[in-house]
Amino acid sequence: MPNIKSSVKSVRKDTKTNASNSAKKSEMRTAIKKAKLAKVEGADNSAELVNLAFKKIDKAAKTNLIHKNAANRYKASLSK
Repeated sequence: MPNIKSSVKSVRKDTKTNASNSAKKSEMRTAIKKAKLAKVEGADNSAELVNLAFKKIDKAAKTNLIHKNAANRYKASLSK
């Protein structure tokens, strides 16, 4: 643990940010998995789940959780 006041705050902030980013990335991955599974099973709400996954992917790319090209790859694979 650092002794400098600003470094202590930085460690605290980084911990919170890391937890938040991990949760958001996990939500995105879960949405992608649900959308893919719904498409394979031919569920009635598959279009709705794909739209939700697109929304989460776009939000992750906008906040730099994932690279914009990676976001486009995820969306293209869902669109197939």
